[in-house]
Amino acid sequence: MNVDEFINNAVGPVTLWLQSIVFYEVVMFGADVPLIVFWLVVGGLFFTAYLRFINVRGFAEAIRIVSGRYRNPDDPGEISQWRALTTALSGTVGIGNIAGVALAISMGGPGATFWLIVAGFLGMSTKFAECTLSVVYRKTNPDGSYSGGPMYYLEQGLAAHRNWPRLGRILGCFYAGAMVLGCLGIGNMFQSNQAAAIVVDLAGSDWLAHNAWSIGLVLAVLTGLVIIGGIKSIASVTVRLVPSMAVLYVVTALVIILINADRLPAAFAAIWEGAFAPEGVAGGMLGVIIIGFRRAVFSNEAGLGSAAIAHSSAQTARPVTEGFVASLGPFIDTVVICTMTALVIITTIYEPGMNDGLEGIELTTQAFASTLSWSPIPLAVAAFLFAFSTMIAWAYYGLKAFTYLTGESRATDFGFKLAYCLFIIVGASINLHAVMDLSDALVFLVAIPNLLGMYLLAPVIKREMDNYAPGAVYKAKG
Repeated sequence: MNVDEFINNAVGPVTLWLQSIVFYEVVMFGADVPLIVFWLVVGGLFFTAYLRFINVRGFAEAIRIVSGRYRNPDDPGEISQWRALTTALSGTVGIGNIAGVALAISMGGPGATFWLIVAGFLGMSTKFAECTLSVVYRKTNPDGSYSGGPMYYLEQGLAAHRNWPRLGRILGCFYAGAMVLGCLGIGNMFQSNQAAAIVVDLAGSDWLAHNAWSIGLVLAVLTGLVIIGGIKSIASVTVRLVPSMAVLYVVTALVIILINADRLPAAFAAIWEGAFAPEGVAGGMLGVIIIGFRRAVFSNEAGLGSAAIAHSSAQTARPVTEGFVASLGPFIDTVVICTMTALVIITTIYEPGMNDGLEGIELTTQAFASTLSWSPIPLAVAAFLFAFSTMIAWAYYGLKAFTYLTGESRATDFGFKLAYCLFIIVGASINLHAVMDLSDALVFLVAIPNLLGMYLLAPVIKREMDNYAPGAVYKAKG
């Protein structure tokens, strides 16, 4: 038995049991509905209604804040709000934006795109809520750094607001433990595995194909050089990397869309009609809705609380301002980048009932290449950068979850970072299907305590929002 088989056999039974809980499906109106997706969508609907469509009303204010208009360098925090946003985006803008959208369209047709966009808008409200709470209850460490995220607002918020300190601590530890294990999978090994596959494909080297660990070693060194300096070092990289990779991908996609501009009217018609078709693929209209929402929540992570860990380090004296900034994440990740992917596919190679054996990133690559033969190269570069940026962001998420459990110290900080880099090499060199499935289930499992705590602390979010006067401090000083 080789290493791959040993690890897969060891975690396989646990994975199947956990997946049966997290991704349990019930039949509604002829379609299978994963309860975790239902849980996340209900959260988006609740906070959109409870906060009076803050995702729409607050959009202009979010732009003003992230542009630095109200910035005060004396505000508490480690990094600017723009850098906090790019760090969070580096963890969500990834392979899912390229492969996940293609999977949604191949399963649900163009109509899934409409519901993917709707889910993105709802996710903006959820991100606003969780990141506002993260700054309200963030912790200042002795060295001047900050720690925050769901584990902190679950513990401190439920103790202060509901007088449930024990429940808060239990939920906080559960969240942190699942996040530590989950980050080593989808945030680490899966990303290094995909990045290595991209390099092998571009290089066409048999030696690299049989020694993918060498690619993992290079990625581990690069990641280690970035994360060793903490959130400031990570943010200094993501503030350059995220805009660059997003622009590279979006511009390439726009060129292809413009070349096929004559097909846009038909594409928009297909998206609209497919979104409300009473009959069709995947169980009709409800099936298409589920597919679109599922890919969206898998892409932007709204409700999982991961981005709140990065946003808790932002420089601001008013927690709600970071909620506004965070709400831009699902808009950029899902509404903009995922929609670009969808339009490229629909205006190029999509045909009703298509089933040519391609799915995920292969389908997206074929769509790009069908118009511009050289476009798979920038697509591959963007995919590699997406994977690398996700690794460095999730290193920070995992570290903060780990130190929540063990306490802040240089030893635990260094130990986690070293282990994280070693797992990058492992992920690039072996095939770990069961481990990927296990970490995927663990990461989505954290949505249960996270949203539960957010519901219980909803009055705190509402109070922060109602007490906010746009630009009040800025105007007073100006």
